[in-house]
Amino acid sequence: MAGPHPSTISTVDYHTGGEPFRIVSEPPVAIEGATVAERRVIAIADPDVDRLRKLLCSEPRGHADMYGGFITPPDDEGADFGVLFWHKDGFSTACGHGSMALAAWAVQTGRVERDPSGTTTVVIDVPSGRVTLRVRTDSGSGKVTGIDFVSVPSYRLAGQVSLATSRGEVAVDIAYGGAIYAHLAASAVGLAVTPDHYNHLIAIGREVKWALNDTDYARHPADDRLSGIYGAIVYDDLGADADGNPHQRNVAVFAEGQVDRSPCGSGTCSRVAVLAATGALKPGQTLVHDSIVGSRFTARIAGELTADGHQAVIPEVTGTAYRTGEHRFGLDPDDELGTGFVLR
Repeated sequence: MAGPHPSTISTVDYHTGGEPFRIVSEPPVAIEGATVAERRVIAIADPDVDRLRKLLCSEPRGHADMYGGFITPPDDEGADFGVLFWHKDGFSTACGHGSMALAAWAVQTGRVERDPSGTTTVVIDVPSGRVTLRVRTDSGSGKVTGIDFVSVPSYRLAGQVSLATSRGEVAVDIAYGGAIYAHLAASAVGLAVTPDHYNHLIAIGREVKWALNDTDYARHPADDRLSGIYGAIVYDDLGADADGNPHQRNVAVFAEGQVDRSPCGSGTCSRVAVLAATGALKPGQTLVHDSIVGSRFTARIAGELTADGHQAVIPEVTGTAYRTGEHRFGLDPDDELGTGFVLR
C-alpha cells in the first residue's frame, strides 16, 4: 500500500445496536505477526496497514465514528479466525459489538457452518484474548435471532478514584473488560445520557480518559500491550426493572472522542466487572444495558474466577447484529485527498 492501492477493496458492513462494523475478509496488505496481539502491535507501526485503515475509516468512505476489522488467521486451531479491530484513531484491543457482527457474518456466509440445533458457536481470537459467541438462528429461515458474547475475564482495577474535572471533583471506577474503561455517573457532572447532552458527554469523556491514561490506574496488571484508558463509560442508573435487575443507560466515549452508538460490548463487560465488585450485580441477575440511541444489550455473570491477581468475572453479553450492505472501495491515484480526512 506504500505504492498504488488495489483497484478495489471489498467490505461487508453490519451494525450492532446502531454501531457500525465494516468487515474486510481479505485485507489486500500483509498483516504480520504470529498472534492477533502481535499483529496489532505491528499494525500500529506499519504504514501500509495504517493507510488501509484510514482509507476505509476516514471520510469520504467512512466517518469520525466508523469502526471495522481486518480478518486474520487465528492464533491456533482452537479458533475459527482472528480479527484486528480498527477505528479512526488506530487499533483497539477488544470490541464486543464487532465480535457480535463478525459472528453473525460468519454464520450467514457459511464461514462457520450453521449448527442444525439452532445455536452455532463461533470462536474468535482478538488482541485481548479468545472470545466465544453463540449465534442463535431460526430453524426454518436461518435468520439470526440473538447473539451471546462470552468475553475474557473482566475485573475492577480501582474503585472510586477521586478526579478533578472542569465540572468539579468526581469519583470514577476503573475496570478491564478486554479494554480498560473509566466509569463515571452522568449525574455527578450534571448530565444525562441523552442525545441533547451529546457534545457535553464527549467532552467529559475525553477529559476523564486523558486525565487517567498515563497514570498507574491505567496499567494492565499482566500485559502492558493492554494498558491505557481506552474510553470512559458515562452512565445513568435507572434503578431496577420489574424483576429486580439493575437497569442502566450508558455512552462509551473512546479513542479520541469517538462515541459508541451501541451499549458497547467491551464497555458492558467492564461495567459488569464494576457492578459485580460492588455487589450491585450478582450471579443469576441480568444487567439491562441501554445505549444513547435506545438500543439494548443484556449481560450476566457467566462465571467467577481469579485472573491477573484480581477477583474476576466472565461476562456474557447478549445482543444481535444486522447486515447493512456491501462496498467495493477504491482510490483514484489522482485523488488529492488520498486516504481521506476526519472532520468532526
